[in-house]
Amino acid sequence: MTDLLTRAEYKALAADLAPPRTAFIDGKYRAGSGPKFTTINPATGAVLAEISGCDASDVNLAVTKARAAFDQGHWATLHPSARKNVLIRFCKLITHNRRELAVMESLDSGKPILDCETIDIPETIATIKWHAELIDKIYDQMAPAQDDAISMILREPIGVVAAILPWNFPLLMMAWKIGPALAAGNSVIVKPAEQTSLTAMRLAELASEAGIPRGVLQVLPGDGPTVGEPLGRHMDVDMVSFTGSTETGRRFLHYAADSNLKKVVLECGGKNPCVVFDDAENLDHVAAHVVNAAFWNMGENCSAASRLIVHQDVKEVLMTRVLARVRDWKTGDPLDPANHLGCLIDADHTAKVCGYLTGTALVGGTSEGNFVLPTIYEVGRKDAKAVDEIFGPILSVITVASNDEAVAVANDTRYGLAASVFTANTRNALRAARDIKAGTVTVNTYGEGSIATPFGGYKQSGFGGRDNGLQAHDQFTELKTIWIDLTDPSEGDNVG
Repeated sequence: MTDLLTRAEYKALAADLAPPRTAFIDGKYRAGSGPKFTTINPATGAVLAEISGCDASDVNLAVTKARAAFDQGHWATLHPSARKNVLIRFCKLITHNRRELAVMESLDSGKPILDCETIDIPETIATIKWHAELIDKIYDQMAPAQDDAISMILREPIGVVAAILPWNFPLLMMAWKIGPALAAGNSVIVKPAEQTSLTAMRLAELASEAGIPRGVLQVLPGDGPTVGEPLGRHMDVDMVSFTGSTETGRRFLHYAADSNLKKVVLECGGKNPCVVFDDAENLDHVAAHVVNAAFWNMGENCSAASRLIVHQDVKEVLMTRVLARVRDWKTGDPLDPANHLGCLIDADHTAKVCGYLTGTALVGGTSEGNFVLPTIYEVGRKDAKAVDEIFGPILSVITVASNDEAVAVANDTRYGLAASVFTANTRNALRAARDIKAGTVTVNTYGEGSIATPFGGYKQSGFGGRDNGLQAHDQFTELKTIWIDLTDPSEGDNVG
C-alpha cells in the first residue's frame, strides 16, 4: 500500500502543482482554437487553471494526425512485443509521477486523496500493464476447413478511436480505454470531461515520453458540442468508446448513424441493487459492503449500489449496523487522508443531488457547498429516489417480504449494470445471480470483478461491448477471415 502523506504535505504539493493548460496534439502541447474554460477545485471554489479549449478545427487536425500515424504504421505495425515494451515504460513513468497525478486528480475532481493514492493510481497502472502484457500472448485462430483450404481468423486494429471520458474516475476510465486500444495498435483521441481535463493531458505527455509515436495518443479538452459531437460525427473516426450518462450515450448512436456508421461502445448509467436475503449471515460484513457500495467515491459511481433491497426478517438488525458503519465515513477536505469522502464534482451536480434530499432521512440529508453527507432513506420501490440514477451519496432502502420479491424489485429498473446478492444458501445465490439482469453480479461482496473480467451492462446501462478482460481488447479490433484455396489449378475448375 502507498505510504500516505500528511494533510499539510499534500497541501504543499498542491501549492507547487503546475497543471497543463492546453491540448496534446501530434506529440506536443498545443493551444486549442475553441473557447477557454476554467477548471475549478470543487472543494474550495479556487481556480486551478484556465484551459485552452478545442473546437472542430482541432478535432480535424487531431484526426488527420491520428490517421496518418495509423496508416504509416508508426504504432499499428510494430511487433507486439515492441508495443508492450513502450507501454511498460509508460507504466513506469506513471508510477514515478504517481503523487503528482494523485494530487492533480484530487484537486480537479474532489475525490479523496486516500482513494487517488490507494485505488485510482494503482489500478490505472495495473490496467495499462495488464493489456500491455497481453499483446504478445493473444493468438489468432485457424478455423476448421476441408482438406483443400486453410481458413485464418485475424484481429486487426480498428483504426482511429475516440475515447470520451466521464468526470468521476478520470484517470482510471482513461486507462480502461487507452490500455486495450493502444495495445491493439490503434490511434486514440481522448476527450476528457471538461470538469476534469488535467490528468488526461498530463498522461498524454508521459505517454509521449515513454515512446508512443506522435499522433497515436492525443487529448482534446473541451465540452460536448465543441469536441465530443465533432468526434462523434467525424467521417474518419472509426470508433467511439464512451463512458457517461445514458442520455449522452444515445447522442453518439445518432452521430454514428448520421455519419459513417462508426462502431460505438457505450458504458452508461446504473441503478444497482444490493439484495439481502432472509438467510444472510454475518450482518456486520454485509453492512460494511452496503456502506462501501453506496457511498464510495461520494456515490458518483455508475456501479454504486444505491438501492438496498432487504428482506423484512433481517432488516432491523442490518440497518442498525449500517447506520453505525456510516459514522466511520468522514466527509471533508479531499486532501486530508483521514477523510473517506470528498465533495461532488461541481455546483450544478450538487444542486441536482440535493434535489433528492427530501423527507426524513435515517442519517445525513444535509449539505454544505459541494459536500453532501452520506444519506439514507426508506422508500417505496417506485419512489424517485429508488428509480432515478442520482449519482450522489444517497442510499434508498426498500423492504421486501420474500426472496423472490427481492429479485423482482432488483430487476424493476431500466438499467442493468451491476448487482450484489447476500445469502448463505448456495442455491439461492446461484439462482439469484442467474435471474438478476445485470452485467456483473457479485455474491456476498460488492465489486466489479477484476481487470481480467468483462465489465458492462444490460438494458440501458451498456451497448456494443465490454470494458476490461479480453473482451475489452477485442472491442478495439476488427475480425478478418482469410480463406486460402489449396487446390491444384492444373486439376481443372472445381467450382460447383
